[in-house]
Amino acid sequence: MRRLNRKKTLSLVKELDAFPKVPESYVEASASRGTVSLIAFSVMAVLTIMEFLVYRDTWMKYQYEVDKDYTSKIQLNIDITVAMRCQYVGADVLDLAETMVTSAEGLVYEPVIFDLSPRQRLWQRMLQQIQSRLQEEHSLQDLLFKSAMRSSVTALPPREDSPTQLPNACRIHGHLDINKVAGNFHITVGKAIPHPRGHAHLAALVSHDSNQMYQYFITIVPTKLNTRKVYCDTHQFSVTERERVINHATGSHGVSGIFMKYDISSLMVTVTEDHMPLWKFLVRLCGIIGGIFTTTGMIHGLAEFFVDLVCCRFKLGIYRDQETGHMDRIHSNHCTETLDPDPL
Repeated sequence: MRRLNRKKTLSLVKELDAFPKVPESYVEASASRGTVSLIAFSVMAVLTIMEFLVYRDTWMKYQYEVDKDYTSKIQLNIDITVAMRCQYVGADVLDLAETMVTSAEGLVYEPVIFDLSPRQRLWQRMLQQIQSRLQEEHSLQDLLFKSAMRSSVTALPPREDSPTQLPNACRIHGHLDINKVAGNFHITVGKAIPHPRGHAHLAALVSHDSNQMYQYFITIVPTKLNTRKVYCDTHQFSVTERERVINHATGSHGVSGIFMKYDISSLMVTVTEDHMPLWKFLVRLCGIIGGIFTTTGMIHGLAEFFVDLVCCRFKLGIYRDQETGHMDRIHSNHCTETLDPDPL
């Protein structure tokens, strides 16, 4: 009974076979089908390699939500070189909450030479090229997120030469912790003097000839970065700039200096590095292989149909040979009938 049930089970499984094989004696090979098979295999190999490269690659996913963390501080990193001596300039931050952050908390005034060394000029050109490409190609930003570009790359490298001239500029660098409200960071002529109604800059001993005002309007966007190499809270920003000459005689009033007016966006961006799952890669791979087999088979079948139709219509190729052979047989039979001797 067990053997009988096993045979019935095997026969039932055989009946469910969806891939019956045709005996080789029923299959006719041809050069055209072989050529189509080679083309199909080549296309499948190329598409499989390309699909594998897509599977290995990752892409950035951007999600937007309201920033609910409004009590934390933002670290403002500063590295600016001003073409004036350090005793003549002052830097500070004043936000809309009338909170003044003095420069003594985290900024360093370093006397330097304004002209950059060859290595520093190369570093400056690199940053300028990155900024210009970021304005044109958004994909470059994804590349920077993936590579986890650290601050050591964007920091000003030290001088490799030993200049003999005295320092004629001031490098202001360091960081400040500011509130998450709009504010104004500025570097102006004269040191800052705080008082109950705000603050002022003592610039009585500094000449105001040919002074300029540089203004930068910055929008800061809180960003959470979650990639394979880094997971951190950072910020992105966009900036527009303008400048004008301070000349009271012509009506161009104002204070000479560098003014960075920033505003904090209420939206937060979450950047996540996504990867194609394995099951999706296998499904796409099966679709490529099955689709190419089916498509090439249909194209070859249609091509054979139209070739047969044209050849049959105009008596070309094999159809001409078949018709000629048929006429020869008829003619031979006719000649045989006329040349047979009379049986009588």
